[in-house]
Amino acid sequence: MKRTAISLADGRELIYFDERDDAVRDQPDRRPLPPPPPASQLRYDPLTDEWVALAVHRQTRTFLPPADQCPLCPSTADRLSEIPAPEYAVAVFGNRFPALSERVVAEPAAITPFTAARPGQGRCEVVCFTDDHDASFAALPPSRVRTVLDALADRTTVLGKLPGVEQVFCFENRGVEIGVTLHHPHGQIYAYPFITPRTRSLLDAARRHAERTGGGNLYADVLAAERATGERVVAANQHWTAYVPAAARWPFEVHLAPHRTVPDLPALTDAERDAFGPLYLDLLRRFDGLFDTPMPYIAAWHQAPVRVERELGHLHLQLFSVRRAADKLKYLAGSESAMGVFINDIAPERAAELLRAV
Repeated sequence: MKRTAISLADGRELIYFDERDDAVRDQPDRRPLPPPPPASQLRYDPLTDEWVALAVHRQTRTFLPPADQCPLCPSTADRLSEIPAPEYAVAVFGNRFPALSERVVAEPAAITPFTAARPGQGRCEVVCFTDDHDASFAALPPSRVRTVLDALADRTTVLGKLPGVEQVFCFENRGVEIGVTLHHPHGQIYAYPFITPRTRSLLDAARRHAERTGGGNLYADVLAAERATGERVVAANQHWTAYVPAAARWPFEVHLAPHRTVPDLPALTDAERDAFGPLYLDLLRRFDGLFDTPMPYIAAWHQAPVRVERELGHLHLQLFSVRRAADKLKYLAGSESAMGVFINDIAPERAAELLRAV
């Protein structure tokens, strides 16, 4: 893999991850761009002990443009995009409308004696999986999945070293039902200046388990139990297992986890990275085959924090969809949105059975 970094017209970094060593990436960004927006503001919610980002500049971000105006397609002589090159394999660049950024211009004052405020310092990046606007992740070859995985590992390492970054989150949103604003196959990376609520919850449970068991890793033990029963396992290979969690929140939810306990993507071996692609592609195609239509989904990489309690983590990918039937979506209503108590309409065992049957 060849890695080439350039600067876009407004100073944001773009990195090409090429599968050819002879790729030349010297095309300049010729757009007249305004300066990037300043960092958003984080406000502390004392009632939940959580931070909320206020990124008002994102209200004007690009929203479902037609294909001939897609900002993630390669540039042409007639249309300049975020990617100056006429073609590419995988490209990663700083989000033009970031929820978090390093462009801190001022320290905000507290909102109330109980509600602190701080700059939304961090970074948000866009990961383009292919230059083919009409493709999908499920249509990529395993070799391209490996390139994407290597790019995510690279960015996890680099972003994790930035001052103040506590957690790196890589993910893909697919489908208008999920809320995507660009159809081009792409994912995102958030480098947070705090540990997210979901990860804090996972760490708390893992810490209690380690104390009870004399150092056991909770996720590794749960994975071993799922592999032993096999009832909710959808697919597996030598290095990875895909299974429906016994207490799945979403109608169709699968965890894809390495058998070896590792904290994050950079810790994966070459063999583990190679084995991931074929299994993940199989899983995505099963999702699409459930109702013979492209499945809306979120694919979320759970990684250990970059600075603390890394021994409690266990890297895994959470893949889930809001679609519960061919013509029905799951909406987060009162119990889920207000109380955080999920109600699932499909038994995890049945979901695993349906996915295995595709």
